[in-house]
Amino acid sequence: MNADDAKPTSADAGPDRIEPALRRLAFTLIIGALAVIFDTTIMTVAIDSLAEQLHASLADIQWVSTAYLLALATVMPAVGWLQAALGGKRLWIAALGLFLIGSLLSASAWNVRSLIVFRVVQGFGGGIMMVLMTTLIMQAAKGRHIGKVMSLITVPTALGPIVGPVLGGIILHLGDWRWIFLFNVPFCVVGAWLAARNLPKDESAPRPRLDVVGMLLLSPGIAAAIYGLTRLAGSDGPTSPEVALPLFAGLALLLGYLGWALRRGPDALVDIRLFRHRALTASSVLVFLSGAALYGTMLLLPLYWQQVRGESALGAALLLIPQGMGTLLSRALAGRYMDRFGPRPVAVAAFVLTCAATVPFGFVTASTSDIALMAVLFLRGIGLGAAMITIMGAPFVGLKPEEIPQGAGIGRMAQQIGGSAGTALLAVILQRTSVGAHTPDALASGFGDAFWWAAAFTAAAVPLCLLLPGRPSPAAHVQDTTPAGKLTGA
Repeated sequence: MNADDAKPTSADAGPDRIEPALRRLAFTLIIGALAVIFDTTIMTVAIDSLAEQLHASLADIQWVSTAYLLALATVMPAVGWLQAALGGKRLWIAALGLFLIGSLLSASAWNVRSLIVFRVVQGFGGGIMMVLMTTLIMQAAKGRHIGKVMSLITVPTALGPIVGPVLGGIILHLGDWRWIFLFNVPFCVVGAWLAARNLPKDESAPRPRLDVVGMLLLSPGIAAAIYGLTRLAGSDGPTSPEVALPLFAGLALLLGYLGWALRRGPDALVDIRLFRHRALTASSVLVFLSGAALYGTMLLLPLYWQQVRGESALGAALLLIPQGMGTLLSRALAGRYMDRFGPRPVAVAAFVLTCAATVPFGFVTASTSDIALMAVLFLRGIGLGAAMITIMGAPFVGLKPEEIPQGAGIGRMAQQIGGSAGTALLAVILQRTSVGAHTPDALASGFGDAFWWAAAFTAAAVPLCLLLPGRPSPAAHVQDTTPAGKLTGA
């Protein structure tokens, strides 16, 4: 790609259209990111099968997911520094290669312990890619058409819940569990080839110094907090040592980082002064709070159909397709309206719809019509898709180009912690409300109670949406004459 590629002509671009070079960049990044998204969503239906085929307990096999999640969280704070040190193109290709190696090693694992170790390798690569993808595309967009750009780069996130569980069910039904990881290989190979061709060349820049103290405080702090949250389900509660100790340690490390970052200022690993941007602060809180509503229910829904209705993993995945379709279809419209009216009204409407479409699940029984539930799921997917666009795109409203890498990292870290908190919290609620449930109707009642909590968390997010910015003025966009396809390594 050269600079001429990025110059739109009157025939193919205008003030309200995304330049071809930006679309090409987004397509290149999406291909690689699909490997990470599919891997994550396929694993949601593979845990029981892995436990059986590897002759491991469910407690041990859960570490296959937990180790991956912790690796994601550990590497995310350092992505901004890595991009500045290596360049965006080199780092993206290196992260794809790391994820490819982790996938091949995972497919060759000989027991559950080796699989856990190899999943950590995958997690490091995936964590870098998830932050870097957003950074590269938002730097290229330069503050223009944030809604439309987010509708492009959330394609993997929207496709994952539709295709991933179905693919997982098919793979486990027809073949060996190793194909779960071998499935990633084509996306990594093609994604690296496209990146070598299409990503702009990294420009030489001074290599920044790594904030070692900040890294030793922030990354372990996030990992410890997430680990404590993952141990919440199945424990005796938040006061049990296996939960309280890592949570307390994580909180202490994060508070230590806060003090360190305040002293270090812009040289900190993550500059917390960015929270002066109201859009970044509000969206980070929203992403965290909505974890229970957006991510926790992704745990409840397949479990309801499997445990209450007796569906297989593949059957539950197929029943979830309407929600994924709604998410996929709402992206473009939500992005267009976000650019026109700003994140605030779109987010309010999205969370209200998501809440309204979650309420019917509070009344589920063992014989509730699947057709009715699938129709509600489609509406819920529309709300989820629009919410995803706004809370992921709003942080970049008003950010300077050099602030985008850290802004992207903050958003992804909030997403990881919020998603873990939401999943753990709803798992505990389900566990508590389902104690002594020996019939499908009694078990369905426990799920209904958990869904009511999910609806309440979604409703609580609605007033927070009012803190998001309205429609930005043209002057708020980052203006420069650098073509969209011309990116620096920093």
